[in-house]
Amino acid sequence: MGEHDQDQDDVAEPARPPLTAAQAREMTAGLREAMDDVRRSVAVLAARVRDAHTARLWLPLGHASWESYCQAEFGISRAHAYRLLDVARALAAIHGAVAAGTDLSRTRDTGPATAAALDYGLSQRALIAVSSRADTVAELITRRLATLAHSGLTVVGAATMRAVVRQAVRDVRTAPPLPPAGPPADPALAALRAVVDDLAASTHAIGELMLEVAPTYLSDTAAADVLALLCEEIGEPLEHGLAARRYAISGDRRALRGTVL
Repeated sequence: MGEHDQDQDDVAEPARPPLTAAQAREMTAGLREAMDDVRRSVAVLAARVRDAHTARLWLPLGHASWESYCQAEFGISRAHAYRLLDVARALAAIHGAVAAGTDLSRTRDTGPATAAALDYGLSQRALIAVSSRADTVAELITRRLATLAHSGLTVVGAATMRAVVRQAVRDVRTAPPLPPAGPPADPALAALRAVVDDLAASTHAIGELMLEVAPTYLSDTAAADVLALLCEEIGEPLEHGLAARRYAISGDRRALRGTVL
């Protein structure tokens, strides 16, 4: 059986005529649309799982528990049934933070904003990874949306909102484990570090906004031309906006030296 599979792998596919750039772009757009559909389906599934579990709908159907309901109705394991709940709870915490920190009536793209409330471009794997720290993710989102509001940005676009959410999830997923408890640090030093950490976090959120307007493929010079008007609108010095953009790209705080920090 193994040799047969290996022979199948070695069979060359029929030669295909080379694609034009336009055809390749069209296929890429189709692939991107399919990926977006998968992410949206995760969001819709999570919302329906949350509603089903809250309603305890297994009881009127004669099942003893959530896991027995999922096994009988959908043929999924106990572990999978509870992973679905993890996804639903993480997404509920994220949506709650976004709803509290963003007035959807003032967002750009008013139509898509409602759909974007569920679609943050997050995979099921990412939501499961942060499910035990959903409160931390929600706190980061709340703080960063507040920072954007305080910066003078009175209209939060759906793309910016998704960027803030994705970055918060990424930060929590990649955060190193907390150091073991030690003797209390100098209170003044601890307070200063907390201020610096908050400033870096808020600057990262602004950097994500800058990247929405001036993507990574643009040089600093080209990005400056694009970002000048945005920085003027939100009252942010252009050099600070560029530094925040570099920080969002690299994740290295040294990008902020001499400007923000």
